[in-house]
Amino acid sequence: MEIFVLLSIGALAGTMAGLLGIGGGAIIVPVLAWVFERQGVSPAVLMHVAVGTSLATLIATSLSSIRAHHKRRAIQWPVFRSITPGILAGGLLGSSIAGLLSGEDLRIVFGVVILFVAAQMARGMTTKPHRTLPGKVGMIGAGTVIGTISALLGIGGGAMSVPFMTWCNIDARQAVATAAAIGLPIAVAGTLGFLIHGWGNPQLPAASLGYINLPAFAGVVAASVLFAPFGARIAHRIQPLTLKRIFAIFLVVMGLRMLLF
Repeated sequence: MEIFVLLSIGALAGTMAGLLGIGGGAIIVPVLAWVFERQGVSPAVLMHVAVGTSLATLIATSLSSIRAHHKRRAIQWPVFRSITPGILAGGLLGSSIAGLLSGEDLRIVFGVVILFVAAQMARGMTTKPHRTLPGKVGMIGAGTVIGTISALLGIGGGAMSVPFMTWCNIDARQAVATAAAIGLPIAVAGTLGFLIHGWGNPQLPAASLGYINLPAFAGVVAASVLFAPFGARIAHRIQPLTLKRIFAIFLVVMGLRMLLF
């Protein structure tokens, strides 16, 4: 049953990664937490392992999603290059903060932040026509914030970067595609941090490297990399406003699910 669950959330996460540029972490973290609870993993590390494993899966999912969006020339590579330094710094910072929090605190932070982002996305359906991306310093600052929160929660960054880019008048499809690319440095930096901070913890489940559980990682990735291109195809066939609304509704559902976990 657990193998079926992992493959199912991998397929769904991959689809959502391609469709919304979110990396799928908002789906993966709650379900992994449920799987680990059923396995009897200690509550002290349960959320940390769920978040760390989610970030590791996002490396593979992001690569698959990037390839699909790049074929459609939708990724804004200048935006990616300008925001990545902050993303990398934030990814390491977020994973370090997560290591200091209790499992319960991490769960609550996850749910609250996701709901806040959903509210901002729903409110920001229209933006001022003159609003543009900030300069170099502003992009590094935005990247640091996005990377910190994303690594802290185990999400790919799209939950933060898509609203930010659409707020700056980047087309929704291009924002989703660029968020998929941004998710890769977040995943790499965050995974490294969770691996280091969890190394040698005696409460970890079997077959774990730091806070990365290898069997769960393999189960999710096996399906997610296959379904990410499918989500990308859908993203380029629906209207941008519809894409924004789907994104906001999705975040509300995931945020409430985690708070009621």
